[in-house]
Amino acid sequence: MKRFHVHVAVDDLEAGVRFYSALFAHQPSVLKDDYAKWSLEDPRVNFAISQRGRAPRLDHLGIQVESDAELQEMRDRLAQAQLPSVEQAGAVCCYARSDKHWTVDPAGVPWESFHSLEDAAVYGPDTRVAGAACCAPTAADIRESSASRAGGAGSCGSADTRCC
Repeated sequence: MKRFHVHVAVDDLEAGVRFYSALFAHQPSVLKDDYAKWSLEDPRVNFAISQRGRAPRLDHLGIQVESDAELQEMRDRLAQAQLPSVEQAGAVCCYARSDKHWTVDPAGVPWESFHSLEDAAVYGPDTRVAGAACCAPTAADIRESSASRAGGAGSCGSADTRCC
């Protein structure tokens, strides 16, 4: 079963945790110094906030899947629709190691499809200095990578620093 994913950048994690814990009537299932996540059943959503030096805003949206088969189904949907996409295998981000496929909607909002494989001890690459998202490639990177693949270049993976 798939779970809707929302990630919001905040400027005050403690205030965010207090607000969303009250809103959802649950404490976070993951709580770190710079990150919190609620894995809710009602509504069925993976909702995360992080304080990583970015402007407060919607960071990205996504669909969390429970199997490699479901992830492949999501990837196939993007390919069939000829939507731009970037693949990340074994990416460490948000205190988890996951296989992912990224796309971008027409408004420029990054969307990820991901299958979490295991917990990780770190958030991911320290991007607070550069100001880029831990996991989300930029809309330009997604479009550029897709255009490169169409021209015969390889796909973006977890070792490609433009993507993660």
